[in-house]
Amino acid sequence: MEFWLGAAFVDAQDYLPLAKAAERLGFDTMAISDHIFYADYEAHYPYSETGAPPYQPDTHWPDVFVTIGALSAVTERLTFAPNVFIPVARDFFTVAKQVSTAAFFSGGRVRFGVGVGWCKDEFLQTGQDFHTRGKRLDEMIPALRKVWAGGLVEHHGTFFDFGPLSIAPVPPEPVPVYIGGDSDIALKRAARIGDGWIGNRVYREPELEELLLKLEGHLKDNGRTLADFKVVAPIGRRPSAELYRKWHERGVTGTMAAPWWFPTEQEKAEHGENTTALKIATMERFASEIIDRM
Repeated sequence: MEFWLGAAFVDAQDYLPLAKAAERLGFDTMAISDHIFYADYEAHYPYSETGAPPYQPDTHWPDVFVTIGALSAVTERLTFAPNVFIPVARDFFTVAKQVSTAAFFSGGRVRFGVGVGWCKDEFLQTGQDFHTRGKRLDEMIPALRKVWAGGLVEHHGTFFDFGPLSIAPVPPEPVPVYIGGDSDIALKRAARIGDGWIGNRVYREPELEELLLKLEGHLKDNGRTLADFKVVAPIGRRPSAELYRKWHERGVTGTMAAPWWFPTEQEKAEHGENTTALKIATMERFASEIIDRM
């Protein structure tokens, strides 16, 4: 089982020490959330009853790929993934260069977690079409893979038309693409063009089983199985080695953890609340109780 450290809503000054700790403690991937800006959004946030997003104007959203460059410079093994990046809210070549450069300087330690996004406001400000975002992502992923392979390439599609051209440097190895979202459309997209799938909520076990059954069906339609596909899913139960062994055997490749969401009273007393030291202490406990026992 891979353990991904979920860094959503974490202040930017914590990123480097958390990455160093994650590498030391045996986490596999550090996941970095993506938003371009905060506003009084017109768009409805789909994961809350009120439609309001669970963050504030001063919540940090550092640029994902600048951050990955910085984190990769202070680590050697840890991999990095946006959870998730919205490439279709940007222009094609900005995305191609960001990912390619980060993958190059990190030595291939980038996993490309992507989604279609919910925040129409961001699309309006960047000049991208919100209503065609799904179709554009379907075309964008194969086109990005062409460019990242290196050499002169061209693409002539419905939404992207270019070449022959090349970019350099390119990733030292293919960048795995993980599709985010748990709608049926997202699951079908993951099965069709993804190397894996990232869940975007904390799932109760019956929910996760239902999603896996759907994924298996969509993968079968594309001549694939869970055996050659990555699944990263947060699981809504008290963490234990037994829990993760069970779901790993079921086909879940990795899970997301943010141990500082549930600190002990002793940890809070020793380190204060919402401090870097507290976060690292909870990570050390998680590693001792879970990762070391797997």
